[in-house]
Amino acid sequence: MVRETSPSTEKPSAKRANSNGGDLGFEAELFKAADKLRGNMEPSDYKHVALGLIFLKHISDSFEAKRKELLADYRDGAEDRDEYAAENVFWVPQSARWSHLQANAKQPSIGKMIDEAMIAIEKENENLKGVLPKDYARPALNAVMLGELIDLVSGITLGEEKGKARDVLGRVYEYFLSQFAGSEGKRGGEFYTPRSVVQVMVEMIEPYKGRVYDPCCGSGGMFVQSEKFVELHGGRIGDIAVYGQESNYTTWRLCKMNLAVRGIDADIKWNSEGSFHKDELRDLKADFILANPPFNISDWGGDRLREDVRWNYGIPPASNANFAWVQHIVHHLSPSGIAGVVLANGSMSSTQNSEGEIRRALIEGVNGAPGVVDCMVALPGQLFYSTQIPVCLWFLARDKSNGVARNAKLRDRRGEILFIDARKLGHMVDRTRKEFSDADIEKITCAYHAWRGEGGAGAYEDVPGFCKSTTLEEIKAHGYVLTPGRYVGAAEADEDVASFSERFSTLQITLENQFLQSNALTQQIRESLSRIESDG
Repeated sequence: MVRETSPSTEKPSAKRANSNGGDLGFEAELFKAADKLRGNMEPSDYKHVALGLIFLKHISDSFEAKRKELLADYRDGAEDRDEYAAENVFWVPQSARWSHLQANAKQPSIGKMIDEAMIAIEKENENLKGVLPKDYARPALNAVMLGELIDLVSGITLGEEKGKARDVLGRVYEYFLSQFAGSEGKRGGEFYTPRSVVQVMVEMIEPYKGRVYDPCCGSGGMFVQSEKFVELHGGRIGDIAVYGQESNYTTWRLCKMNLAVRGIDADIKWNSEGSFHKDELRDLKADFILANPPFNISDWGGDRLREDVRWNYGIPPASNANFAWVQHIVHHLSPSGIAGVVLANGSMSSTQNSEGEIRRALIEGVNGAPGVVDCMVALPGQLFYSTQIPVCLWFLARDKSNGVARNAKLRDRRGEILFIDARKLGHMVDRTRKEFSDADIEKITCAYHAWRGEGGAGAYEDVPGFCKSTTLEEIKAHGYVLTPGRYVGAAEADEDVASFSERFSTLQITLENQFLQSNALTQQIRESLSRIESDG
């Protein structure tokens, strides 16, 4: 994997980038208290009630802090909206400020007052139009519960420092998102990718500076972690430009609020048709792409896109969108761009409906388009809220010679792919779900950066059972299957318990070959019978 390096040259560790400003005791206790207040409300409904109030408090606090600062400097400047906009601070009318709502929290009409506050804020801030929840006055929402929830959110101690205040509320918002995702199970996974998985992806592609894109951005967790990465490694938030698209309107609203809480200025598009059929950012070429597209979607409308310009590596099957997502992402990469994508394990081995040929083209290149598969990471099961099955990470690079260009002594790895088997990493955080630790994230990411020859990561070495740099010839010999367990090897004791997915993919390839032979023999027999009939 990597040899030890001196402290002076060591790459910033994943532990540092993983810092969340403290343990989760505060956020957990707050969520527990808030969850008690929801009574019989479904988590999917209550999510918008709680997150909307956290957002409202955040923008109100940010506005009040900036207003106080301007009043101290020059009184007239407190009414200059440009002063607020310059720091991504939303304008909050008097009737929508948290102090006003808090003072009226026990009124029976508090729901109506919150709705009016949300409407007023949208009216004053163009980029929040249609984003905020505005159904707090509905009869099913208990006014007493709302008042108690306002009191609870009011108790969040933010401190005096503006950056610290934003970080605390950002942490609370992110933690609430994760807990609601857990409560909603499979539905929750549609809007939230677990933080430790996002951290692996962000630490792998290192979005220090440039354009960051997610074509199915959910609640925006990829962007939050990218911004956090830049800040923790000494950069500035403004060093990256954020672009995204989401087809679920409710999830798009969550994303817009999540990014606003973090002070992230982003261009997030929404339409119900989605990135395949109405690509809102058609001309975008991104330096970094992070995506967790929905797995194995069979009704994505592929039949209507057979001649699409994005399918450089082969027409994706109408029955599964996995390789449509991969090619959409490659299409949007800049000449030196790099991407990290979460996909179902089947994408590594399936040969159905041209998927094997597309995967081969992505590995070797086709029609002048270069091979783009850089690294494959097998993940353990139970990392996701939406599924208990194991998934994998694909890392794609437009230019696989980056490390070679920086260091002439490096062996050229353009004809190789790095395989990492991380299935034995991670620890259980509850009965059903795992997370990666800081050490796990560092182990994965340091192996990758050492392999790419990137400064400070040490010298790369294969580690049996964990990582292996593999030639295209060896991958070809395995039928272009990209399952890391095929290549990294395993301890002798583990050979008898190989994962079902690996054994199944081998059987599937064998069966597909036998089908082809059977079809060829059938055709020969029919031709022979036809000749006999014509001779007769």
